[in-house]
Amino acid sequence: METKPKNWVFSDPRLQKLRQEYGQYTAEDFKVWKILFERQMPNLPKAASKAYLKGVEAVKFSADRIANFDELNQILAKTTGWAVQVVPGLIDDDLFFGLLNNRRFPSSTWLRKMEQLDYLEEPDMFHDAFAHMPLLTNQPYVDFLENLSGIALKHIDNPWAIQLLSRIYWFTIEFGLIREDGELKIYGAGILSSSGETKFSLSNEPAHIPYDVRRILNQEYWKDRFQDKYFVIESYEQLYESLPEIEAVLEEMLSKK
Repeated sequence: METKPKNWVFSDPRLQKLRQEYGQYTAEDFKVWKILFERQMPNLPKAASKAYLKGVEAVKFSADRIANFDELNQILAKTTGWAVQVVPGLIDDDLFFGLLNNRRFPSSTWLRKMEQLDYLEEPDMFHDAFAHMPLLTNQPYVDFLENLSGIALKHIDNPWAIQLLSRIYWFTIEFGLIREDGELKIYGAGILSSSGETKFSLSNEPAHIPYDVRRILNQEYWKDRFQDKYFVIESYEQLYESLPEIEAVLEEMLSKK
């Protein structure tokens, strides 16, 4: 595989001229954002990680205003140095991990319609913004995200390696739980944007398993229903410190394939 310079994504033609056109959001868009925000936010003070709740305050999200990426990027620049990069929707793995490795979080700008409030096949910007972006203010979290993506880029031409690493991403960034003061809390964005899974993930129905790199790399996941197991970290530093183990176990699994 040809090694690309770290910042190659900034000149990628797939990203050219893409930006959030804030003035084009409709009254329905603002109503959808408000409904989703007011439906989910009251669940989170008792359910979400402290870092997420602190992040919501830092990025100044509210029910009455759709997230403004220009304003958000100014805030992120002063906290962790990250930024939001507008993308057309689902993007190829190389661009996805390339952006994250350059401290750019990929996000769509479109919002679901009223008739799509409860389920979408493809994440919209409510998921991308409301659920993901507050935690971009947490340094160990974004350091983990950046370096996990660096590992992915080393194996970007190996679909099996990317599939394995997607399990790490899935069970942490999207569906991870954290233990804080002895209680389970949510930091995974796939849960934070779902009122149903917020309640389910913290209930006694699913299994709650201590964070285990090897087990996650061997664990398949579901996209069309709630997970039956969630992995629990003790801190965001634990995620970052697990990166050498992720790389070592991945190499071991690839060598046996």
